[in-house]
Amino acid sequence: MRGMGLRIVDPVRTGESRLACGRLLGWAEWGPPDGIPVLLCPGAATSRRLGFGADVVDALGVRLISVDRPGLGASTPVPGRSFGDFAADIREFTACRDIGRPAMVGHSQGAPFALACAAEGVVGALAVVSGADEVAAPEFAGLLPAQLRALVARTVAAPAGAEEFFAAFDPGAMWEMVLAGSAESDRQVYREPGFERAYRRALDEAFAQGPAGYARDTVLAMGRWTFDPARITVPVDVWYGEQDASHSPDQGAFLADRVPGAVRRLVPDVGGAVLWTHAEEILRSLTENLLARR
Repeated sequence: MRGMGLRIVDPVRTGESRLACGRLLGWAEWGPPDGIPVLLCPGAATSRRLGFGADVVDALGVRLISVDRPGLGASTPVPGRSFGDFAADIREFTACRDIGRPAMVGHSQGAPFALACAAEGVVGALAVVSGADEVAAPEFAGLLPAQLRALVARTVAAPAGAEEFFAAFDPGAMWEMVLAGSAESDRQVYREPGFERAYRRALDEAFAQGPAGYARDTVLAMGRWTFDPARITVPVDVWYGEQDASHSPDQGAFLADRVPGAVRRLVPDVGGAVLWTHAEEILRSLTENLLARR
């Protein structure tokens, strides 16, 4: 399995940035402080501390900055928040950190939040990696398993009740759900002792303030998206592992078609773990896309 030697290491720098409203956004960084800024929107219920590409960020000159979404990890909760609210937070965050229009990686459930940032012009290039797709879109109705189709319908029809349902999850349940929905190639990555420790710690940290942050994320991601991917004008790479059967019904084909100029990249012999197994390729393409626009 490619990438099994890549290290999952603690951040080089961590902190919290205070927004004008007084709320905090928690962040963690890897790589040189003067490197090309790349923001990470982490996957479902994982905190800022689970990064990727620790072996390559220095060589690529990448300053990877992972940001906790509101209510997760160290970021102040915002009940009822929207995709637009998150994009506004990131716009303010990039201004106060003086990093201009950075590149962004949206991983798993972080993908629609990253796409919202791109649609609002907050970032200069985007990589969607194993992205949670808009499963509530009518184009997917006939492709979803019956249980997921029912859950999506429930989320769209009664989002408040769905949010209560998702608030019953905890770190242990999330870990078991990840393993159950993963290909064997992914489980080889996730079960590596160092990776499992880092992943499970990130789950614990994400739930430190309770489950509400994860529950709100899930209702937003699983319902109809309130932004239009067709408004995105920056370069977008859409990455999926060929063995990924859980993040998108068609492994990002419809999503890539919705984003003007998006490039879809299917990676063989891996599923949803492609963020870690192919970190160098993802970051190299992303930073080249960003620099080409300057």
